[in-house]
Amino acid sequence: MKASVLRRGLNLWPPFLFSGIHVTTISDDYRHAHVELRMRPWNRNYVGTHFGGSLFAMTDPFWMLLAMQSLGREYWVWDKAGAIEFVKPGRGTVHADFRLGGDVLDELRAATANGGKALRWFDTDVTDAQGEVVARVRKQLYVRRKPAHRDNGNGD
Repeated sequence: MKASVLRRGLNLWPPFLFSGIHVTTISDDYRHAHVELRMRPWNRNYVGTHFGGSLFAMTDPFWMLLAMQSLGREYWVWDKAGAIEFVKPGRGTVHADFRLGGDVLDELRAATANGGKALRWFDTDVTDAQGEVVARVRKQLYVRRKPAHRDNGNGD
């Protein structure tokens, strides 16, 4: 799927659309994504700051989507675990940036070449307009090469 089509689809997806989450960028090579969460009356918590669930939701699918698209159909890629640390109250528009390096993709390919699974943590900071960290999010991916595509050591 073209990255631009996925970006538009995510922006129309009701959990993002109605939460004020906007995907501004998904690079054509699926190595970078940028997401923002705009403050709206319906995504504020009781004390008038960003609802924590929305802060987590804005980061939720991106490591999996980037890895899945970058590795290709020969791999299973799933979210395994996630955690969020709220650092300071989030107000206004907040941002999250995701960059998947070629070295990480090489690491995942090597770890799964013979059918083993790889569990890898990815960290993302959610920042405000001043660049200050509002929340730190960790996501763990499960990656495994599909059986028909494993390297059996014979060059097959």
